[in-house]
Amino acid sequence: MKMAILSRDESLYSCRRLREAAEQRGHFIQILDPLSCYMNINPASAAVHYRGEPLGHFDAVIPRIGTPITFYGTAVLRQFEMCGSYPLNKSAAITCARDKLRSLQLLAREGIDMPVTGFASSPDDTQDLIAMVGGAPLVVKLVEGTQGIGVVLAETRQAAESVIDAFRGLNAHILVQEFIKEAQGHDIRCLVIGKQVVAAIERAAKEGDFRSNLHRGGKAHPVIITGQERDIAIKAAATLGLEVAGVDILRAHRGPLVMEVNASPGLEGIETISGLDIAGMMINWIERHAIPGHPPKTAG
Repeated sequence: MKMAILSRDESLYSCRRLREAAEQRGHFIQILDPLSCYMNINPASAAVHYRGEPLGHFDAVIPRIGTPITFYGTAVLRQFEMCGSYPLNKSAAITCARDKLRSLQLLAREGIDMPVTGFASSPDDTQDLIAMVGGAPLVVKLVEGTQGIGVVLAETRQAAESVIDAFRGLNAHILVQEFIKEAQGHDIRCLVIGKQVVAAIERAAKEGDFRSNLHRGGKAHPVIITGQERDIAIKAAATLGLEVAGVDILRAHRGPLVMEVNASPGLEGIETISGLDIAGMMINWIERHAIPGHPPKTAG
């Protein structure tokens, strides 16, 4: 098969592993910077051009689109979809997952439990917003934040009011969320491919922090998940339409809570800790679902 990876940095571990896994299985694979792609939006001859040349047909496209370029990156992916390429994750699903507010609303609609979450705009709502999520301590998150950036733990009501008002003063969209104390700075990352959790690790925040992200200095180790945790991870990924997802779960007294669903989960931490060939599993999924050959005569 002919495959493409959409990524701005081909040196990243995930890109290198996906390329290795594809080449080991005899596939041709090319890494494309999505910002260097441009599109001919034409019902009769839709095409993607790259650095001055039209790209031929790709049987499959693996999106590794960073959050800052979600809008343009998903537009490029959508164009590949129009041209008949199989996307490992669809553009619409990535857009949905990157919108934290929308994704939480969809998860809640499907009955997937999560920390109590509030969202508001007016500064006059601060008092009631804090009460809505059970008071302090609570977590304030930037809607556009990623990898633990823009996430603040407010331990007192006064601190919560100050943080919320400060973010609003910057015209930032924020979520205010219940703090799950019993999780003790730990969470579980479940890697979902299709309707299966193929790997799971438990992440622990570094001392003095509550964010368990490995990018923020957190540590990780293998973990055995429960059937309930497995089911909720699979359901969360399916609810957002993702074939591949990293589902982050907190262990609370009332049961597992979905904290976030990542549409482009990093592979380094989970492959290193689990010892599993996750990249190979992703390529195998493409082999099972993409149809090799020529694009349709008309796109769209």
